[in-house]
Amino acid sequence: MAGIVALIDASIYARSVCEHAAWAAGRTGLAVELMHVLGRREGSSTRDYSGALALGSRSALLGALADLDAQRAKLAQERGRAILDDARAILDGAGIADVAGHLRHGDLVEAVAEREGDAALILIGKRGEAADFAKGHLGSNLERVVRACRRPVLVASRAFEAPGSVLLAYDGGPSARRAVGHVAASPLYAGLPVTVATVGEDGPEPRARLDAAVAELEAAGREAAGLLTRGTPEETLGGLVEAEGFGLVVMGAYGHSRIRSLVIGSTTSEMIRSCRVPIALVR
Repeated sequence: MAGIVALIDASIYARSVCEHAAWAAGRTGLAVELMHVLGRREGSSTRDYSGALALGSRSALLGALADLDAQRAKLAQERGRAILDDARAILDGAGIADVAGHLRHGDLVEAVAEREGDAALILIGKRGEAADFAKGHLGSNLERVVRACRRPVLVASRAFEAPGSVLLAYDGGPSARRAVGHVAASPLYAGLPVTVATVGEDGPEPRARLDAAVAELEAAGREAAGLLTRGTPEETLGGLVEAEGFGLVVMGAYGHSRIRSLVIGSTTSEMIRSCRVPIALVR
């Protein structure tokens, strides 16, 4: 059983994903599965060109295209194995012995869905292989993976630094309550002080919800404190991370549909985009 599934590509975030995986494995004692997924076009050598060319009139070209596709597929697989070998070396160097690497083909979300049943945590980089060309955008697969996963997803920041404290964003919703349960139950957070932050109007009801979340964490042996502050969630929480030096953010993920997020924006996406620390997302 793989406790931590780390999604590896050739991006500048790959080393950080490996370092976050080593940190998480060291704190939890869980095994690590490194996964590199080749897209259907990358890994396939059976593309059919006949529909685009007159049958019979370009047989030599069809053969050449097929040979080229086969060569590209072979190179893509060799590259994928090299990426996994390099990733394994990083974890070996960090003293993590229980590591497996798998090269898979097809859609990333489908590949993760096949493995997440055995996982306690999914790890992914904030951006993919085009990170240097689209610094204001998140990776194209990130939201798809987070929305599809039923396991917590840890989004690795570009540079790894072992977290010394945790900011838990809490709005009282279902995913936020599950986030509290995740922090209470997982050894990943043992020994890390946790600040549970609610952004909104003060009053008896939000205070009671906040106090209940803190009490749940304290009952699990966590050092926890509550904070209720006003403002917009993404700006206020991001400001707290910067001002107080939190090393890790935990929050419920994507509480609304994609359509609503397009209209009013998404606190989850904005937090991932703006924060320079890793973010654990719980659905």
